[in-house]
Amino acid sequence: MPETGAARIAAAFAAAREDGRAALMPYLVGGYPDQDAARAVAEAYADGGADLIELGVPFSDPLADGPMIHAAATEALGSGATLESTLEICAGVGDRVPVLLMVYTNMVLARGPQAFAAAAAEAGAAGAIVPDLSFEESPGIREALAAEGLALVPLVAPTTPAERRARICAAAGGFVYVVSLVGVTGERGELPPELAELVAAVREEAPVPAAVGFGIGTPEQAASVGELADGVIIGSRLVREVGAATGPGDAATRVRGFLEACRDVMVPVR
Repeated sequence: MPETGAARIAAAFAAAREDGRAALMPYLVGGYPDQDAARAVAEAYADGGADLIELGVPFSDPLADGPMIHAAATEALGSGATLESTLEICAGVGDRVPVLLMVYTNMVLARGPQAFAAAAAEAGAAGAIVPDLSFEESPGIREALAAEGLALVPLVAPTTPAERRARICAAAGGFVYVVSLVGVTGERGELPPELAELVAAVREEAPVPAAVGFGIGTPEQAASVGELADGVIIGSRLVREVGAATGPGDAATRVRGFLEACRDVMVPVR
């Protein structure tokens, strides 16, 4: 196994590319609807073909998330989910699949960047995605994570000015999270036609892969995005499946089936 989390991320993307497809990165909310179910979902992701996992740390004010994930985070918090319990889920699968913690800035600062990075590394995380962290305010957290061998994954959106996007890409670690549309997370009937141009620009400007998230809700959409990008991130659709499940076993079956359907239709990366 590569030594650092950043190296593990790079290896996961490289392995998917060798397999002739984009990397598949499913998302789950830590502790949703309870710890047992979240643990079962994470295991199902690892068993069902995930190349990487995005693990959301429940937060009371998730600014980037739409109604589905926001409601799931609220329920998880009500069930007692914490950063520590989410790190336990990470520790359960982090030695099998690179795990990216999706965490908001306040939670990092409340612990302290160095202490947060050390706890994430101890739990086997490969890096972190901090969606409300501006590029200008990111160096301290980036450096704290890098000291533990972890990557800080930045986000770029359709509204990111070209010059700013280039600076963000140049400093990116792990991969660049390309937000496919203007708005919050959630399933969409179709993705914007401008996405191809945005992904192409990011792939040209960044020394790391480009993975697309927000709005991907069907295997066909995953396949379409996989033709453009190095990675495909799927969140709200999977959270919806977990919410509809009758228990941990059913949740695992549902999400694994969806991931396998995505893998079946993924096509080679350009």
